[in-house]
Amino acid sequence: MRAPYKKTKKHKKATASKSLGKAPGELIYLGEKENLETLLEVHEYTTEAYSTHKTKQITKIFDVKGNNRVTWINVNGLNKPDDIRKIGEYFKLHPLILEDIVNTNQRPKIDEYEDYIFIVLKMLYHSEKSDELLTEHISIIIGQDYVVTFQETEEDIFNSIRERFKNQKSRLRNSGADYLAFLLMDAIVDNYAVVIEMFGSKVEQTEEELFLENSRDGISRDIQYLKQELLRLRRNILPSREVVSRIVKSESALITIKTHDYIKDLQDHVLQINDNIDLYREMVWGLMDMHMTTMSNKMNSIMKVLTIISTIFIPLTFIVGVYGMNFQYMPELQYKHSYYILWGIMIALFIILLLFFRKKKWL
Repeated sequence: MRAPYKKTKKHKKATASKSLGKAPGELIYLGEKENLETLLEVHEYTTEAYSTHKTKQITKIFDVKGNNRVTWINVNGLNKPDDIRKIGEYFKLHPLILEDIVNTNQRPKIDEYEDYIFIVLKMLYHSEKSDELLTEHISIIIGQDYVVTFQETEEDIFNSIRERFKNQKSRLRNSGADYLAFLLMDAIVDNYAVVIEMFGSKVEQTEEELFLENSRDGISRDIQYLKQELLRLRRNILPSREVVSRIVKSESALITIKTHDYIKDLQDHVLQINDNIDLYREMVWGLMDMHMTTMSNKMNSIMKVLTIISTIFIPLTFIVGVYGMNFQYMPELQYKHSYYILWGIMIALFIILLLFFRKKKWL
């Protein structure tokens, strides 16, 4: 029998209070990873060439626009607002966009501007070091010849995209920044499917265990964990449907017609994932009802046994009560074998009642 589920994540500290009373557009990091240093991962490519490097100096990325290359800048670390502000000033990002970048509580969204498109998504994945489900806030800026992503830590799910850069004949190396942005979003959505599949396995295991006669005592706690995890998945994944739908309907010149076809396919994946979430939502609520029904049935079985025992002893108690009265003249008390006869009557009643309950299939 398997062990109870562990919590997927510790309770988040309250961070929204940091922004109370602040002016709109003021950069305040609302997250938990406050002791990280900003690290920039830069990928530059054309059909013929590809190069990559990492740096901690913000100024080293200030030559990516108009250099006849497509550039992906992956910014790891959101806890230093000054660094984010410098990057925003170079790419001429709106102050409210910068505010959303460092606000890890921001729900998935999309904003279109003349020179760039801003997208917020939630990246869900299981840690390589443990089975913990991690949720990370990721922002994507799509420009004419560049893509800038902002995330809290260096760990992510984009290694497959990094490998594609090395293949000169890949579609990525022969496409623009919009296709790169699609690949990033596609990786995030594909990982949604992996996370949902693992969640579905937990639901099915719990459902099978509920049918066992001797299920674990902690199964009610497991169902509660499943409910909490499902709410977390819904909160982070469902808004992505609206984001992808708006990209499909977008008329921005930054997204080519060819890439639109890929994004339509991505929309189908998002809809399928959302359908699966709705399905598992019904299953989890069904598990709760099933668990309550199972507990009620067990309680009814216990009460039935206790009721039968009480019913058997009612006539025996009556007989003992009658002959326990302190009357002086009771004829049976003077008979030599009355004690044994009384025992025989009580044993006979006990057996008759047992046979009666067995015949009625109450036992």
